[in-house]
Amino acid sequence: MLKYARGYGATAKTLHWLVVVLLLGQYLIGWLMPDVHRGPPGTAMALHISFGILILALIAFRLVWRLTNPVAQDASLPALQRNLSELAHWLLYALVFATTLSGWLFASARGWTVSLFFAIPLPMLTSQSPAVIQRIDGLHQIMEWTLLVVVGVHVGAALMHLLVYKDRVLQRMLPGETS
Repeated sequence: MLKYARGYGATAKTLHWLVVVLLLGQYLIGWLMPDVHRGPPGTAMALHISFGILILALIAFRLVWRLTNPVAQDASLPALQRNLSELAHWLLYALVFATTLSGWLFASARGWTVSLFFAIPLPMLTSQSPAVIQRIDGLHQIMEWTLLVVVGVHVGAALMHLLVYKDRVLQRMLPGETS
C-alpha cells in the first residue's frame, strides 16, 4: 500500500515547472511559426515536434511519479474543491497526452520526419495519408486550445488560493517550499 506524502518533493516540483516552461515555449513556437498547411516543416516545426516529444516523455514520467509517490490533498479544503482539483489535474494529464500525440499523429500523416532534436529518429504513428490528415485536421489545435483553457482554470484556482483564500495550496508546489 502506498504511503501518501504531506507535500510535493523536489522531483514532482521539478517535473511540474519543467513542463510549465516547455509548454510556454511550445505555445510561443506554435503561434510564431508559419502555417503548417503551406508546405514542408522548417526548423521551427522540427523544434515544435521535438519539444512536444520531450513534453510527452516528461508527462509520462510525471504520471508514473505521481502514481508511485502520491501526495495527500490539503485536508483543510472543502470536499468539492478537493474533488475539482483532482479532476483538473487528471484532465491536464489527459490533455497534454492528447495534444502531444495528436501533433505526432498529424506530423506522421503528413509524412514529415519525426525526430528528437534532429538526432533521434522516432517512429511514424501512421503512414502518410491525406485521408488521415483530413480526419484529424484541426484536432491538434482543438486539443491545444482546450489544454490552454484548463491550464488557465488551474492557474486561476492557484491564484485564488494565494490571493483570496490566503492558504498554502499554491506554496505546496513552489520551488524551495516545504510542506
